[in-house]
Amino acid sequence: MDRLSWDRYFIEITKLVAKRSTCLRRSVGAILVKERRILATGYNGAPRGLPHCTEIGCLREKLKIPSAERQEICRGIHAEQNAIVQAAYFGISVRGSTLYCTHKPCITCAKLLINAGVKRIVYTVDYPDEFADGILHEAGIEMVYMPDES
Repeated sequence: MDRLSWDRYFIEITKLVAKRSTCLRRSVGAILVKERRILATGYNGAPRGLPHCTEIGCLREKLKIPSAERQEICRGIHAEQNAIVQAAYFGISVRGSTLYCTHKPCITCAKLLINAGVKRIVYTVDYPDEFADGILHEAGIEMVYMPDES
């Protein structure tokens, strides 16, 4: 019997969470885990109660904004941000947790994760953001690249 490691188990769950994404460019899923327990989940999409890009189209596509640029011009909230917000909404501390994410965090998410007290990040898809890499390293957050096995 090939039993999944804990890291692989949680990464597989992030792929399922990503299937709720409403982003037309990239489906991202994230979960925050502490002591092998899921604290919160998140996927990328519009703020609660607002129309999603799947309904009204992608502003970034319309404006031809390249990936990793001008992230503020987007209806969507990143999966990592939604996971942090979900935990806060229900009064759950994520200090000392691990973020499992389908994609490596951008600089904005990196700063939020640092301030939320996340200590480790496991991801399957690289994201080209050298500034995020540097700040996460400087903050002492362990980064684990776990390529997709499927």
